[in-house]
Amino acid sequence: MAMLLRKVWGSVSTRPSYTESSSSLSPFSSSSSASCSLGVFDQIPNDILMQIVKLIGPKEAAKLSVVCKSWRLLVSDNRLWIHFFQNLPEPWESVFFAETVLRSGYPIQTFSSPTMELSFMNIYGQRAQVPGAVILDGGSGYCKFGWSKYASPSGRSATFMEFGNIESPMYSRLRHFFSTMYSSLLFPLVFNALLTLRMITISLYRMQVKPSLQPIVVSIPICHYDDTENAKASRRQLKDCIHQVLFDMNVPAVCAINQATLALYAAGRTSGIVVNIGFQVTSIVPILNGKVMRKVGVEFIGLGALKLTGYLRLLLQQNNINFESLYTVRTLKEKLCYVASDYEAELSKNTQASFKAPGEGFFTLSKERFQTGEILFQPRMAGVRTMGLDHAVALCMDHCHAAELAGDDAWFKTVVLAGGTACLPGLAERLEKELHELLPPSISNGIRVIPPPFGAETAWYGAKLISNLSTFPGPWCVTKKQFRRKTRFNIMW
Repeated sequence: MAMLLRKVWGSVSTRPSYTESSSSLSPFSSSSSASCSLGVFDQIPNDILMQIVKLIGPKEAAKLSVVCKSWRLLVSDNRLWIHFFQNLPEPWESVFFAETVLRSGYPIQTFSSPTMELSFMNIYGQRAQVPGAVILDGGSGYCKFGWSKYASPSGRSATFMEFGNIESPMYSRLRHFFSTMYSSLLFPLVFNALLTLRMITISLYRMQVKPSLQPIVVSIPICHYDDTENAKASRRQLKDCIHQVLFDMNVPAVCAINQATLALYAAGRTSGIVVNIGFQVTSIVPILNGKVMRKVGVEFIGLGALKLTGYLRLLLQQNNINFESLYTVRTLKEKLCYVASDYEAELSKNTQASFKAPGEGFFTLSKERFQTGEILFQPRMAGVRTMGLDHAVALCMDHCHAAELAGDDAWFKTVVLAGGTACLPGLAERLEKELHELLPPSISNGIRVIPPPFGAETAWYGAKLISNLSTFPGPWCVTKKQFRRKTRFNIMW
């Protein structure tokens, strides 16, 4: 084996050095006109030879492609490069989905035979050339930030922002925030100036970033739910203002996508219903081929993570369980709480569990563990006058079914959960069960509820998929020049 590898390497060492540019990786490069045999390797079966090439790695395999036509045909086999992709930290399924579905940008285009039409050798080299981007997944509770080349967000900061308050001039607010916070990797939408300053103070020295060097992907919470002209104008104004601020800071390219769509991409889907349980509000967003179907209707309920934490605090106080802060209550919610499959049956069970909170000792909870999450389905338990999560999702599905937007109803029967509270154990199973009971068989057959694929950072990972595409930033980002000319401003909102 060592001798074979030396011979392979010897045939490459006299050739021009490998570059990672997409042209040198292309099976149709100018050097392809040369033709020769594999020499002493002609007698080796192709499957054995392929195993040898796998051992030398992608960089050296790419060098073989410029030796001669025979070597190029061998090493350009998609199966070889799929093997190399599978040895990378990023899941191959995510890479395959991104490169076959998302590479052309918005609107989403799919290929009938993606593995036959795409060269994964080209894609491997092009992905190595992608410079990466700054990713900011912000919400009214927390902001997750980091580089697209990182395996996970660099960190997250509590924001506790209040979206929708636009009393002060939008541009000045965003300009002040972006210019001050860029050293901590930015945050997309801010409407409360005082809380913005608090967020900036917390994150100021996290990561030193020069705005002019990297594209930025910003996740935008769903806002202005309606499809009315006023709501469209508000979304357009907000979008223009964000781009204006960032381009005035010399950001080379901006990609702004709503959180629900990013969560759907992270789950490997382009169509479905995203249930995003935010800090204060839960939104139920129907998405078809990457586009939010506002005409169908975006449902929302006035329940979020803050309400669940507050309800657990009330239950603890009623049972004379002392705690020091809401942070402790939130930690107990994350560590001990779950959603019961059958609430009434759960009441008769022994559900005691304990958790040691740092600095406060052990906490033992019983019924509080599942009563907290139950308010998502029975909001009146917490004094909230709104429909339950199951009824809101069922209503959205009923609207999607009536709209007849696609040839069949399969597109809205996948429900993807997003948000930290959506990670509560048992939530996906309970919601799926309730939907089957609420909806007629013609709609409920085939419904599948998917828990957050990447936990509370699901939207961030959806942005990472886009940022690491072999075609990024081209089809996904708006440049300053394009923004000025208004020629390609159809990024989904």
